Amino acid sequence: MFHSYEEALHWIHSRLRLGIKPGLMRMEWMMEKLSHPERKIKCVHIGGTNGKGSTVTYLRSILEQAGFETGTFTSPYIEQFNERISLNGTPITDEEIVTLANVIYPLSVELEATELGGPSEFEIITAMAFYYFAELHPVDIVIFEVGLGGRFDSTNVIHPLLSIITNIGLDHTQFLGNSYEEIAFEKAGIIKQNTSLISAVAQPEAREVIVKRAKELNAPVYLLNEDFFIQDHTSIGAGEVFTWKSRNQELKNAEIAMFGKHQTENAALAIMAAKLLKTEHDVIIEEEHILQGLKRAVWPGRFEIVTQNPLMVLDGAHNEEGIMALTNELTKRYGDKNIKIIFSALSDKKLDKMIQKLDGVADEITFVSFDYPRASKAEALYSLSGSLHKKMEEDWKKAVTGEYSILTNQDVLVVTGSLYFISQVKALLKEIIN
Repeated sequence: MFHSYEEALHWIHSRLRLGIKPGLMRMEWMMEKLSHPERKIKCVHIGGTNGKGSTVTYLRSILEQAGFETGTFTSPYIEQFNERISLNGTPITDEEIVTLANVIYPLSVELEATELGGPSEFEIITAMAFYYFAELHPVDIVIFEVGLGGRFDSTNVIHPLLSIITNIGLDHTQFLGNSYEEIAFEKAGIIKQNTSLISAVAQPEAREVIVKRAKELNAPVYLLNEDFFIQDHTSIGAGEVFTWKSRNQELKNAEIAMFGKHQTENAALAIMAAKLLKTEHDVIIEEEHILQGLKRAVWPGRFEIVTQNPLMVLDGAHNEEGIMALTNELTKRYGDKNIKIIFSALSDKKLDKMIQKLDGVADEITFVSFDYPRASKAEALYSLSGSLHKKMEEDWKKAVTGEYSILTNQDVLVVTGSLYFISQVKALLKEIIN
């Protein structure tokens, strides 16, 4: 039995040593022991390479505006572990984490003794989320974010009202495959029989895989730029404005506070989801709820402006697609400023192309190390850069505080890379920014 939050968290994080363990057998075993909490939850399932967390946030905010108590399961966290299981955007309490850990721990010990082996950290947290929303605090609806891939992801024991696949990128290739088709096949694993699918997948070969799988399961498909569209998109000082349009509906002046064209795509997915929840499942969501929900949605660490004067941006761009979205936005919004970038990432990413794109927009770039098992060393990142204005610093705190202290009105400081890195930076910024 765990008697404190610290004890419970230490046990959960100790499971990281097992790494990533794809497959559903351990989850199914635990769900059986818990009398299948996953079957008691009304939910939406969101997978994809980038944009999952933002899409979760848009849809959650819309549902909240419509008066629904909404749970979310997301990863990783930015400021506090408890964020991963949240209620109306508020992380569950430390006491609830302890309660949940004490429910799952005996199952973990029992499972360890079987041929299946013990559960991973992610499997434990997923089981905690299922039990929380089914037994401890039932809610109107839960939005589950896929952790990795889809087909063998721990969350894929649910039977959702809707499935959403945001996009496809060449990420986690060691687990999901080296082509868009292979990765799309894994992502398409969340599609369920007779359950509508919404997707923003752009690559024709990936889209073909997803549509084929949906047809096999008799799942209706709604595709961005085919069944619903973004029109009249304009970037404004506080975010983006656009018109959402389907074949028989239109929503004008949809405004979001998150920056970038890619965020309009995530928002468009959430709008389509809200429309389908209403027409297919009698979830009463009106246009005013959608517009207000989109406008109020905020997701930390995604082109987050943490200070305006001096100007500092945090962005968890942790793969090539994320870096592309970031660099496009920096060029568009801050092309007239001196762009300073601090970057760190996990060593299992395709770092050369990411760094090449950052080199292309950075007037100065600093590579740093941070404390995480799979984090790349500053020297390794530095060696991949072709910039004439590059630096490296093992102590990331020294780099961030140093660069922040000398910012002028002509500068923008961008801290980017792994979301695990951004999480640590956020904690530091609470100390150095008054």
